[in-house]
Amino acid sequence: MTNLATYNVLIRENHVDSYGHVNNAVYLSLFEEARWDIITPKGYGFHEVQEKMQGPVILEVNLKFLKEIRLREQVQIQSEILEYGSKVGRMRQCMVKADGVIACEAIFVFGLFDMNLRKLIEPTPEWRQALGLN
Repeated sequence: MTNLATYNVLIRENHVDSYGHVNNAVYLSLFEEARWDIITPKGYGFHEVQEKMQGPVILEVNLKFLKEIRLREQVQIQSEILEYGSKVGRMRQCMVKADGVIACEAIFVFGLFDMNLRKLIEPTPEWRQALGLN
């Protein structure tokens, strides 16, 4: 649907486990880092989330670990919106190694959460803009 962005990451010592490759939980942190890097420059960063009391929430994630990523490797996180119907959307993020091989693929089911109402809401114009959907 919409190719959002790419985000470059150098794998550092705090990213790897005792096997010398990226720890499984770190993948989720790096994917989240890349998502914030998409919306923050477009006016929907942490400050705006707190101000509006509306922000992104992950409802489900499916991770596929395809190739190991080792210490000091440079990877690129590619993010795209697959669909965003009513209140729930799907985003694909891939960690791609320098040789172009996909090391990890994640499909996130997400929505916009209203912290006052405590429920998912329809995407607002500002949220749609932050995701490049306008």
